[in-house]
Amino acid sequence: MPVEYTERSLLKYSQQIIELFRNPKNVGEMENPTVTAIEGDPTCGDMMQMFLKIENDKIVDAKFLSFGCAANIATGSMVTEIVKGKTIDDAEKISIKEVSNNLGGLPMLKMHCAVLAYKTLKKAIQEYRRIKVPKTPAQGQKDG
Repeated sequence: MPVEYTERSLLKYSQQIIELFRNPKNVGEMENPTVTAIEGDPTCGDMMQMFLKIENDKIVDAKFLSFGCAANIATGSMVTEIVKGKTIDDAEKISIKEVSNNLGGLPMLKMHCAVLAYKTLKKAIQEYRRIKVPKTPAQGQKDG
């Protein structure tokens, strides 16, 4: 008799991970985000896209799209929940460990999902800082 493979049968997921997988928060595209970032994990094929709406250096809304496993969906959901209402500076201080701890812990085999959500957030913040930099008159002009 064949053994049925399920991710849950091999990994010990916390109730928080299972709940956010079944009922993810902030999942979906956002109309008119301030920034969008996409990151992927070549080792497992997971991808995440994050959308941030930022006003006066404060994240007023965050959404994500996930192309991956239950842990990937749960970490994207958790990161977007954590950053909503935070300033860019405070959101930038979020750690991979904080994401994992807020989920009740991640199996070691799935820590790369927290890393992916963290890297996607960092990329979005980096993009925000890039577009926010005021251009001086000398920028963008060619010499001579």
